[in-house]
Amino acid sequence: MTYDATAAAPPVAEHGAGAAQSVFGAPSAGRLVGIDLARGLAILGMYAAHIGPDPSVGGPVGRLMEVTRGRSSALFALLAGFSLIILTGRPEPRTGRAGRQAVGRVLTRSAVLIALGYALAALDTPVDVILAFYGLIFVLVLPLYRLRAGALALIAAATALIMPQILYLLRTAVDGGTWADVVIARDPLARLTGSDGVVELFVTGEYPVLTWLSFVIAGMAVARLDLTRPGVHAKIAQSGGALAVLGYGGSWLALHLIKGAQATVSATTDGGSAASAWWSDSVGEPVTSTPYWLLVAAPHSQTTWSILGNTGVALMVLAACLAAVDRSARLRWMATPVIVVGSISLTAYVGHIIAIRALRIEDLPESAALSALVGFAAAAMLLALAWTRVFKRGPLECLVHAAIAPARLIR
Repeated sequence: MTYDATAAAPPVAEHGAGAAQSVFGAPSAGRLVGIDLARGLAILGMYAAHIGPDPSVGGPVGRLMEVTRGRSSALFALLAGFSLIILTGRPEPRTGRAGRQAVGRVLTRSAVLIALGYALAALDTPVDVILAFYGLIFVLVLPLYRLRAGALALIAAATALIMPQILYLLRTAVDGGTWADVVIARDPLARLTGSDGVVELFVTGEYPVLTWLSFVIAGMAVARLDLTRPGVHAKIAQSGGALAVLGYGGSWLALHLIKGAQATVSATTDGGSAASAWWSDSVGEPVTSTPYWLLVAAPHSQTTWSILGNTGVALMVLAACLAAVDRSARLRWMATPVIVVGSISLTAYVGHIIAIRALRIEDLPESAALSALVGFAAAAMLLALAWTRVFKRGPLECLVHAAIAPARLIR
């Protein structure tokens, strides 16, 4: 399995025309269309990461392909946090029976995402399926849903600063010992799914919960803001820009100013030179043989620098999408094909993995990758447009909606 795959739960909003249904099965009426636009862009970015040309082709296409890798999934994780706050109450968190029902719905959806994630992983495509990781993250961050934006932002920052170091130590312990094998052997989830179970979800997977918590919590913080207030979109964009500069710029400085850092990272990874490790995944997979790896900001490096940089990019994209649909009806109309893809993101995500498996996309020559990407993107937009003209929810969103319906019986 390779690179990122993304599917978070789209949120419900307070205003704006709805397109269709979300992963979480919430009503389409009143959705924040800008959120759907951001999610649609992330879906198409995911398609580029999984189907498009390898960044090594160079030129504008290669650079665009590199930008989509890892950052698309970070954007989806941030939007998932936004969804969680919407579902549990916004602007004020739900309490009493309504709060218990909301918690029940989120837990049920989390279970569905985890099950669906393992089912997709069983197809054995080149895609690293993220759904199971997302499902577990939703469960872990759920106790935070009543916190205000400031507290959530502080927790997101703390997890970004602390968790990558803990993950590095745990991965080092996995590589240097046998304890992980013992845990996996006794893990019922591992036996049931044929995976590494909780060890994979928390430590060794492509989207380890320990480091991806930060994106979701950051999205929860954004959702607690009053997005209708003048200047809020600009402040989100400015915060994103500052985080991007801090993350990628901090990594660049560290790799260039700390003696031996760049050479050591280059020598211990399976990718290319560490010269671009401050922003590119071309350096290869994360390593535990040197702590210098913690200076890298490659999108999948699971470091503090990468989390800061990716969060910054996600915030800037989100702010741009919110501002675009609010300020220009023409832009909103032009973006409709992308918006409807984002509005049925679970279906769009699962569908592309099934199509990759059915069409054996990984067997195509590199020269056909760009054409395949264009075909996938066009098909997704056309099918989403056609479906949402007739139906309120996407096909898989209908199934999720049915699964969570019993939560209304909670007292």
